[in-house]
Amino acid sequence: MGIVADDTKTQNSSQHSAHKRLPLAEEGIMETLLLPFSPRFIVLTICAVVTALLIGIGIADRKIFDILLVPILIFGALTLLGVRDLLQKSHAVLRNYPISAHIRFLLEEIRPEMRQYFFESEKDGMPFSRDTRAVVYQRAKMELDKRPFGTQEDVYRQGYEWMHHSVSPKAHAAEKFRISIGGPDCKEPYSASVFNISAMSFGALSPNAVRALNAGARKGGFAHDTGEGGVSPYHREMGGDIIWEIGSGYFGCRHLDGSFDPEAFARVAGDDQIKMVELKVSQGAKPGHGGVLPAAKVSEEISKIRGVAMGEDCISPASHRAFSTPVGMMQFIAEMRRLSGGKPAGFKLCIGHPWEFLAICKAMLQTGIYPDFIVVDGNEGGTGAAPLEFMDHLGMPMREGVNFVHNALIGINARDRIKIGASGKIATAFDMARAMAIGADYCNSARGFMFSLGCIQSLSCHTDRCPTGVATQDPTRARALYVPLKLDRVHNYHHATLHSLTELIAAAGLEHPQQLRPIHFTQRTSTTDVKSFAQLYPVLRPGELLDGTDDPRFRDAWRMAQAETFQPAL
Repeated sequence: MGIVADDTKTQNSSQHSAHKRLPLAEEGIMETLLLPFSPRFIVLTICAVVTALLIGIGIADRKIFDILLVPILIFGALTLLGVRDLLQKSHAVLRNYPISAHIRFLLEEIRPEMRQYFFESEKDGMPFSRDTRAVVYQRAKMELDKRPFGTQEDVYRQGYEWMHHSVSPKAHAAEKFRISIGGPDCKEPYSASVFNISAMSFGALSPNAVRALNAGARKGGFAHDTGEGGVSPYHREMGGDIIWEIGSGYFGCRHLDGSFDPEAFARVAGDDQIKMVELKVSQGAKPGHGGVLPAAKVSEEISKIRGVAMGEDCISPASHRAFSTPVGMMQFIAEMRRLSGGKPAGFKLCIGHPWEFLAICKAMLQTGIYPDFIVVDGNEGGTGAAPLEFMDHLGMPMREGVNFVHNALIGINARDRIKIGASGKIATAFDMARAMAIGADYCNSARGFMFSLGCIQSLSCHTDRCPTGVATQDPTRARALYVPLKLDRVHNYHHATLHSLTELIAAAGLEHPQQLRPIHFTQRTSTTDVKSFAQLYPVLRPGELLDGTDDPRFRDAWRMAQAETFQPAL
């Protein structure tokens, strides 16, 4: 009886559940039927209904079919787009919101422009603020670059910096601030401007951009660094002074297997237009990272300029094949100087492991070979593209790097024979003066000169869709950059920036930027505390590394450094 009772209860319960399921099923069917009229799908439904109605009206009245043809095509295309959105599997938001979700992608696409044009303040915007970009544009066009009503800087915020002026300012210097680069082993020292165009390769820049930069450099008497992409015809065409940068791919001076070709190097470096030769060890945007130009992008022109085979990937290795030790690096630099006919030879790097640069210093001492110059790139530099982690978090910032190299050379008694260049977010005279106060002899700028060409910081350098024709190989885009006009703007920007530097130096009671020292600058370290750069960037004594230093910035790294290897002695 108990079993029968239980069976009866189960049967009753099943019947009750069946009665409950029927309304739920009907409710699901109703939801499905009403789905086309839900907010998610209503746009697709409207497009489909309107398309069908227009087609029906057109069939019913042939006289107005031609009038309705355009609306039919528009709404029909939107309907097909909506169906495609429903069927595709890549974007969940499109499957849930056919047609209307494209508005999201459109807004996301124009978000940088909307922010830049409508929401940025004068001091906002990265990597360069609107104020910095504006002053470059104004100086390039020789327009008024003054500002009204006082500074927009918060002078009491942590990190604010200022330069000291003198109660006895000097008259403005008449000279254009030049320095001689070339140590005792250099047969052809170069008189360089303290402000030059930093390394940017043809391939990254358009032919017209390279032409305008080099022509502007010639007109203004300053130097143009080729970048590691080789010396192109566009560099040679305008006759401006060239610094030839050699990277790990040895473009323009390589065998087909990618190894260094000394004969090809000597042939190119012997050109009178090339004033200095520079070995690129690393760059600020992506130190320790190589690069690949896919075979599909290796055009006949790039193949000829770089000396690479067509149909094969063009590879820039992460490290050099011509040397593997600090001593080998110094010997390679000596060979570059010899093959170039005694022109200044140096190297560029972003400081990474401190002991590695100190190992290079020990190699200088051991071999007696010294570079004529060292360009210190900061991790804030970079004109092309790099992985986010490399761009944001790898490598030493320029100021710390410059000061580290400056002190290391003082510590081995080599500072007087080696010039230091600074590269990394330098665009104004204050940027230059600050870098020179902590150790630089001269400065290089890449993005500053890009702005003078008309770059609008669209951040599309890596897409080949540069809107101003600067960073593209698309000839239809590059033609927008009119060389005769832009070369004048490159020259104007250089001239106006040096003029501003002249005014700063004179206001400080100095006659040349080489006289700048850390004591001339102060940084606010909190809302109530300030420190001189002399406190923030202390200087080693001459020969202090050789005598044995207790400075924590150098003590352990100097002990770990070895001239025979880049590996630390642990």
